[in-house]
Amino acid sequence: MAEFWTGLWQFAGSYWWLIFFIGPAIGGGAKALERSSKRRHQRRLEIIRAKAEAKGLLRAESPTAVDGARSASGAAADDTGEDLGTRARMQRLLEAHDGLTHRWLEYELDVAKLIAYPAMSDGRQPLTAAFLRAKKVADGLRPASERERITPADLAAYRDALTDAEVAFDVAEREARRLSDRGFSEPERRRLDTAKRLLNVAIDEAATPAERRTAYERVRAELDGLIAVSDEAMERLAERSALQLPPAAPN
Repeated sequence: MAEFWTGLWQFAGSYWWLIFFIGPAIGGGAKALERSSKRRHQRRLEIIRAKAEAKGLLRAESPTAVDGARSASGAAADDTGEDLGTRARMQRLLEAHDGLTHRWLEYELDVAKLIAYPAMSDGRQPLTAAFLRAKKVADGLRPASERERITPADLAAYRDALTDAEVAFDVAEREARRLSDRGFSEPERRRLDTAKRLLNVAIDEAATPAERRTAYERVRAELDGLIAVSDEAMERLAERSALQLPPAAPN
């Protein structure tokens, strides 16, 4: 043991200068780990906060809460009143569901948004995939109409699933806006910038029909292989481009 400590002190005495290289490296690594941990912690807090806020907005729709309030007040509810209350809650949930679908389709069908926030249409992005899964669950639990007979438990399950989908959308949207085009290489970013400029020409009423058609076709070409643009999105762009575009010249 004495030999070990003697050798250690001799090494330290001969290579004391290594402390100037090892120390900063260790410190830098520790700081990087600390920053990464803080980012993960902050993101978890954002998700928890968003979910709490969304559930707070819909808490008043809880059938249990409504029934409890009625019992506390001593009011006797007849079947007709309960049916009307359930239909009203279902109607509000269905409207919220339609609103969520509309917000999502704006990213799917608006080429400008597809270019600006490509992560929202990329199912490989974890948060976007989480939203799509949550929306699928909510879609599966959605009643056909507000007049459909549904148990309080089923209504609560649908409400909770819709809340989860809304929260997942908000989180995915914030992440997509943060990422923007960071997932693309420099040449790919230049193609996206070109597509943005051409998009402005395609919907410019001051441009000639020929200019709009050329810009429209070049937008499609620039995005090919970069972003999955649906035929519906291109049709919507065509409608915004004045459309009636002249027929393409025969080859």
